[in-house]
Amino acid sequence: MRSLIPHARSFSTRISDRDDERESYGRLAHGQSPEALFISCSDSRVQPAVFTGARPGQLFELRTAGNAVPPWTGAERPSGESATIEYAVRVLEVPEIVVCGHSHCGAVGALVRGEDLAAVPAVHSWLTAQLQSSAELAPDDEARTQPDVSAAVQRHVRAQLARLRDHPCVAEREAAGLLRLRGWFYGIDTGLILQLDTRLDAFLPL
Repeated sequence: MRSLIPHARSFSTRISDRDDERESYGRLAHGQSPEALFISCSDSRVQPAVFTGARPGQLFELRTAGNAVPPWTGAERPSGESATIEYAVRVLEVPEIVVCGHSHCGAVGALVRGEDLAAVPAVHSWLTAQLQSSAELAPDDEARTQPDVSAAVQRHVRAQLARLRDHPCVAEREAAGLLRLRGWFYGIDTGLILQLDTRLDAFLPL
């Protein structure tokens, strides 16, 4: 954190010195109305605000290893992820949800390459439960030849969109025409963003 602390120390001063910033942050104190729930990977190279240009208050973020959406298990056994999704949809009434996978994803890559994760048992359990249950992420000879695992990540994004639709709050609002789901793929090395075209079942430039 050594390189980041000086910025954090001076942040409030920079806000107070500019009228537009002071007013903008002042409005945020009264509530939030984000434009989307943005589900992305915990990977430090993936910064949604950087590649979308989002300002504070515009994105309600959920970040998990491998941008995984856990299956709906019912209100009796909620997960932090399902609670975040439900709050975004029912309380904040976000009009859109974006599931954003990315190139060179360590979580997806570990599965398609069949890597040994015995040294990180919690990571292994999470990936096995949340990602490997999808057959498309089983170890695969073709996927092993792709350093960026792009094809596997894009299949994974499709699977997470399907899982989202198993959440009652998502299914209800989507059926009512009040919610749109998007699948994105972010290229870490290029900055290119692709979006799933459901008509063609293909990821195309945004």
